Amino acid sequence: MDLAERYARTISGRPVTVVVVLLLATAAVGSAAGSVDSDLTIAEFASDSEEAEKLDYVESNFSTEGENTTAMQVVIRDEDGNVLTRESLIESLRLQRSIREDPGINATLVDGQPTVGLANLVAIEAMRAEGGGPPGADDGGGPPSSGDGDGDGPPGATTPSLDRQIRQLESMSDEKVRAVLARLLDPDRTAGGPDPYVFLPTDHEPGSTTAEARMVFVFQTAPAGDELPAAVAEAQLATDDLAEDRYGDRAFVFGQGIVEEESSRATGESFRLITPVALLLVLGVLLIAYRDPVDVALGLLGIVLVLVWMGGAMGWLGIGVTQILIAVPFLLIGLSIDFALHMVMRYREAREADPDRSVTEGMRVGLAGVTVALAAATFTTAVGFFSNGVSPIEPIRQFGIVSGIGIVSAFVVFAGLIPALKVLVDRLLERVGFDRRKRAFGTGSGPVNRLLSVGAVLARRAPVALVVVALVVSAGGGYAATDIDTSLNQEDFLPRDSPAWMDSVPDPFRPGDFDLKENALYVNDKFAQDRDQARAEILIEGSVTDDDTLERVADARDRTAETDTALTLASGEPRVEGPVSLVRSVAARNETVAAVVDRADTDGNGIPDRNLRAVYDAVFDAAPEEAGAVIHRECTGGGEDRDCEYLALRMGVTVEGGANARAVTDDTRGVAAGIEEGSDLTATATGQPVITAIVQQGLLRTLVETFLITLGVILAFLSLVFYRRYDTPWLGAVTMVPVVFALSWILGTMYLLGIPFNTETAVIASIAIGLGVDYAIHVSERFVEERERRDSTADAMEATLSGTGGALLASAATTASGFGVLTLALVPSLRRFGIVTGTTIAYAFVACVVVLPSLLTLWARYRSVPGADQTAAGTVADPESEPGSDHGAEPGP
Repeated sequence: MDLAERYARTISGRPVTVVVVLLLATAAVGSAAGSVDSDLTIAEFASDSEEAEKLDYVESNFSTEGENTTAMQVVIRDEDGNVLTRESLIESLRLQRSIREDPGINATLVDGQPTVGLANLVAIEAMRAEGGGPPGADDGGGPPSSGDGDGDGPPGATTPSLDRQIRQLESMSDEKVRAVLARLLDPDRTAGGPDPYVFLPTDHEPGSTTAEARMVFVFQTAPAGDELPAAVAEAQLATDDLAEDRYGDRAFVFGQGIVEEESSRATGESFRLITPVALLLVLGVLLIAYRDPVDVALGLLGIVLVLVWMGGAMGWLGIGVTQILIAVPFLLIGLSIDFALHMVMRYREAREADPDRSVTEGMRVGLAGVTVALAAATFTTAVGFFSNGVSPIEPIRQFGIVSGIGIVSAFVVFAGLIPALKVLVDRLLERVGFDRRKRAFGTGSGPVNRLLSVGAVLARRAPVALVVVALVVSAGGGYAATDIDTSLNQEDFLPRDSPAWMDSVPDPFRPGDFDLKENALYVNDKFAQDRDQARAEILIEGSVTDDDTLERVADARDRTAETDTALTLASGEPRVEGPVSLVRSVAARNETVAAVVDRADTDGNGIPDRNLRAVYDAVFDAAPEEAGAVIHRECTGGGEDRDCEYLALRMGVTVEGGANARAVTDDTRGVAAGIEEGSDLTATATGQPVITAIVQQGLLRTLVETFLITLGVILAFLSLVFYRRYDTPWLGAVTMVPVVFALSWILGTMYLLGIPFNTETAVIASIAIGLGVDYAIHVSERFVEERERRDSTADAMEATLSGTGGALLASAATTASGFGVLTLALVPSLRRFGIVTGTTIAYAFVACVVVLPSLLTLWARYRSVPGADQTAAGTVADPESEPGSDHGAEPGP
């Protein structure tokens, strides 16, 4: 008696003990499910790298403007009009006042000047021209300023109050306001102060006093960290309400809190719609396959228990709910149904083959025949997901761990608990007079059987031709995969607006309207961004006091302007923050610094090229906060004994909204290399776009490593299993071939459809291998069993696809349906994940029931199996091999 037989005898012979023990284990594991953080978070994708370390250095050692703050952007637009009219400017100042007067919002605002816009510049410029400003202030409201003169962080200078600014514009005529605007927007204007073009679209025509859109910045206090305080997020939502009340659809607010709230709401509303659809689809397929409400109920109970195990594991491991983990329940539901179908159908076949078999004996025979396949499928599928543990990206590692644990729990439930429970239920029902003998799905004659026999017919008639065609298609898919896009677009996380047909969905399930993605695209396309994702950094370390250092930095700024990814403002200048522009800005308003700079500039180009230590000292004395944003120094002592060492410089480059992270990285690294060339300096390209590009590279590396590790482990495992059971290790390699085919097909399909291999689709390799091997093992295991009992390979293949194929079809249909309903999601990433995963399951099924039969036929032909020569030609079939012959044979152990 082998191990599978002993296991099946234990489960079927001691069902009460098995049920009690496993229910207690479920309670123990599931007890931690309540501690799972159920607040959906957007998964953060990051990896360890030198660039990430340098970014940490920048954030830790440079007092960058806006530190410990977050900015929301109020966009005012009128595509058919002009947002620079006197009335429009006054209205935006009133909006700023409403924001300041709201207690909930005001509590989150920074001190000084929390609201900044072009209207503030116009009012202050008008006061200055009339000789009355800018007087002392009491509540801020002025424009931003920085070392470059083009920042948008909250400055520290005092400005006239909002009430005075409003009264100033109200007292002016339209012509006077337009004249002030013309002076501010004059491209040849040399006066100091902030750049008004930061509030206007980047394609604004310099000098024009009309515009279709402009922006107001609102600055809030936000402590360092990834998580935004709830009060800050609520204040952003309240600001959005104020803007909507005042402007209607002519304005919107964009900020991190709004992104997080709408993304979470869209995901929740998507699943509120998806869940009943998925439930109806799954129930429909299960009722068709089982044709028995009791078995459907047992299957659903098992699914619930598997999800309890998954939730408990997440609780014990401290893993919270993220967007990418939302897909795990769908995967586990599909696998659970697969395991349940194979277990139940084998049980039914066993009882149908021998009318005298009892419930206990039928479960023993059926479970013994499928246990090895289920265990092998569990091991290989779990390995496929656990292999994501090598990923450098934490959310994908978590996805692999949670999925792997869930898959193992599916085996525990559906190869242990549910079979034992089914024995108890069927015994009870038969005891009260109900006949529990049912026909297995796909056996006998009918359309399902004819559909499943396609693979057997092709294997009998033209196995070589089919394998060659599959090989050619797979080679094409594999070649296309070498050029697949690995871009990681943050906008893919943002929800889309619901399609028109969803308006007819009943109220409890109807999703709301979402314009977040449209707004994000508008902001990125139209305006310069100071968010982390829109700014690359160059960290310059080494001998930063060498005479030619600032000349090198100035040359780097010029090269930056020539790149395709650096943002160019409407004024024609790139938006670069660095030590050169800082020195010029401070020297322009401080005579002492100007004198030091003049003495250090030997060629008269305005850039110091000697005695840089003295220049840095003077700048720090005059403007320490601004200097600390781009120059890092460490000082010892105090007063005349103070000794400062200058360690690093920083260049911040604002990039085009939506620019490709890889292109930004290449451009920034090119600029950094120019700084280093021929010097003792070390220049490192970093910043969020660069980190994003590195994450993308990590995804591609994950694909390759996951594939190789999984393939090797599974191949070795299957070879060992088939060698121990059937003395045929090569069958393991044959079983793996359709899995590789399915993987290459889906990667080729992604390439053709322009679907990138990114954070959602990164799990495709695991799913393709895991599910593909699951299906393939069932086919190969059943085929070997049938081949040992039947006279011909064709007969064995017909019996295999008729018996196991039905369960595979039902399993693939339910799993693909479960993932397929994700296409209804409002979040594009989830929708794409559903499309790709559903297609992957379909490919895995086709590869295993169409291609694998031909591979197994060729394997049997050349393995010296008695009777294999009867179909060796692949053209003449044995009469006994016609469809429908001897399908009711008892499945062997």
